[in-house]
Amino acid sequence: MKLLEGKTTIITGASRGIGRGIAKVFAEQGANLAFTYSSSVDAAKALEEELKALGVKAIGYQSNAASFEQAQELADAVVSEFGSIDVLINNAGITKDNLLMRMGEDDFDKVIEVNLKSVFNMTKAVQRAMLKQRKGSIINMSSVVGVKGNAGQANYAASKAGIIGFSKSVALELGSRNIRSNVIAPGFIETEMTAKLGEETIKNWRQAIPLKRGGTPEDIANACVFLASDMSAYVTGQTLNVDGGMLT
Repeated sequence: MKLLEGKTTIITGASRGIGRGIAKVFAEQGANLAFTYSSSVDAAKALEEELKALGVKAIGYQSNAASFEQAQELADAVVSEFGSIDVLINNAGITKDNLLMRMGEDDFDKVIEVNLKSVFNMTKAVQRAMLKQRKGSIINMSSVVGVKGNAGQANYAASKAGIIGFSKSVALELGSRNIRSNVIAPGFIETEMTAKLGEETIKNWRQAIPLKRGGTPEDIANACVFLASDMSAYVTGQTLNVDGGMLT
């Protein structure tokens, strides 16, 4: 029995890294997928084919989650194409790291817009469909940095902490309609983005983690499967740290 059989899932920012990992695991669990990407057309096409090969319906949409209008258009397109929106995973995110004294206003605004405002845009966009169905699961991707802060990432930490407060509020507002809202806070996840850090840096990171390894996109995906499926039917308003014990 597949845990997500026939559930229509929207994943933002899925052409690479964690988003791509989630899409693949969800397809294996029977979910139909609408995913967004910003510019990587080839990567999106390749992912679409990969997901379809797993026997599910999958469509990639070029859409900017930071745009309120585009989020609305995406939700409408998904409802008319798939018939429902059962799960939303807000995963799109960027970093523009710098110490506060060197951080420009644009570096702050852009990170808040892409990481935090996109969560508002997309949640608002899918709300109508979920209210009509009287069910839904919203999963928002925060970070350990949003829970404990990090030097050189004031903008990123603010955006990721904001996601936690937003998600708890949505859980309180929509709980009576059987719509759940939860957060996943990944720790150090090894993707093509972290590979640029260099082997020595990565080794030091691993040593500082109680489980002595970086996480994989699959580790995050498995936690998402739990929160998207009926196994977590009584879980809402929670932040699940998937970090190998970093915050212990």
